[in-house]
Amino acid sequence: MDGRLVQALMDCHEHGIQVTMMAPLYERLTGRVPVEHAGPNLQVILPVDRDLNRFYLLVKRGTDVVIGLLGIAVLVLLFPFIALGLRLEGPGPLFYRQMRVGRGGRPFELIKFRTMVTDAETAGPQWAQEDDRRITRVGRLLRRLHLDELPQAINLLRGEMSFIGPRPERPEIVARLETQIPFYRARHAMRPGITGWAQVNYGYGSSTEDALIKLQYDLYYNKHCSLYLDLLILVRTLGIILTLRGR
Repeated sequence: MDGRLVQALMDCHEHGIQVTMMAPLYERLTGRVPVEHAGPNLQVILPVDRDLNRFYLLVKRGTDVVIGLLGIAVLVLLFPFIALGLRLEGPGPLFYRQMRVGRGGRPFELIKFRTMVTDAETAGPQWAQEDDRRITRVGRLLRRLHLDELPQAINLLRGEMSFIGPRPERPEIVARLETQIPFYRARHAMRPGITGWAQVNYGYGSSTEDALIKLQYDLYYNKHCSLYLDLLILVRTLGIILTLRGR
């Protein structure tokens, strides 16, 4: 650090002027972590000196189990109607199974109701786009109501996902983004979620630039996760569901 800058900081301290570093100020104002400006300072990215409260972890896991059981109950009730709608739409499997990257970089199989045509990715993995033509009519309704997510109750009960956490990505997309975005793998420090801080603040992403912004939100959650933040995400998620803001 430049000697003149150190002297200026000392002058401020001696006169009772509070000095705040850029990274924590950025986090406080935006709810995001400035990964592009972290450099070698891992403290900006990771909560290296923070141990998660055991009570918080127990409550979080207990909540996941309760939500998972409720999700299974709703799934059983709505399954005949959803299955009928998908069958009337056309041929294809009812469920969509896809490998995603979970906590610690371990892969797992995510389960959803199928919302796209059966040959949607003949050209390889793609991000979903606004007004994506690959989505069927029934699939679009399921996404608007977020009913396509119901089978992920199974992932919750298995412990592969949490209700709140960074949204899991596909291994192919993760491999690409890790070469383009610094510290991208740091988002895998937490169990992935059905909803999360990035989802309620930024929504869907369809580019590397979007992935960078969502990573900033995900790392903020990893550093500051708490019962209060989880409750805030839950309330905002309910607002998104009630206003039918799904893609």
